[in-house]
Amino acid sequence: MYLQIFYYLCRTEKILTKNYIFMTITASDIKIGMCIEMDGKTFLVVDFQHCKPGKGPAFVRSKLKNLENGYVLEKTFSSVSQKIEQVRVERRPYQFTYEDDLGAHFMHTETFEEINIDKSLIENYDLMADGQIVEVMYHTDKDIVLAAELPPIVDMDVTYTEPGIKGDTASTNSLKPATVNTGATIKVPLFINTGDKIRVDTRTREYYERIK
Repeated sequence: MYLQIFYYLCRTEKILTKNYIFMTITASDIKIGMCIEMDGKTFLVVDFQHCKPGKGPAFVRSKLKNLENGYVLEKTFSSVSQKIEQVRVERRPYQFTYEDDLGAHFMHTETFEEINIDKSLIENYDLMADGQIVEVMYHTDKDIVLAAELPPIVDMDVTYTEPGIKGDTASTNSLKPATVNTGATIKVPLFINTGDKIRVDTRTREYYERIK
């Protein structure tokens, strides 16, 4: 009887903990785009730097995005051998279809599964056009959405911008505001006109190039 109870408790513990299994790595293993778990919260590594001072042990500086609220914090791992819990993440392709009070709606490009995602989980949401393909990051063990990422570079139409001043149209240093087809406003060079097609870096919201 006691043996049966023991087996039951083991099975129950396995069921309860299987969704919280993490892979232990060290600070020297972190990479941009990796997700880690700290203090019960999931963070996305957006930048890191290995530092080796003249004296003392090597360490790692990092910038981590809290996937619950979008805040980015700076975190220093005092040792490259410091243990970190890596979150297993699966990236799935979805196409943006529409938005409503429930959030942004997407359809899987292969299975046609439809989901809705809170807009706060999509960085620079206002740069996403209808039909845009994004990568949705799922927490593999918990099967929940962590975030949705736009492609690094997207094509956009300039719907309005003031004409450039004559003589400055070749300048790439001076910038002016421009409204694009999603309604977002970005800075563009003076030679860009209404009706032009441009590429925008969704990570920085910066003008990338004009499409000829």
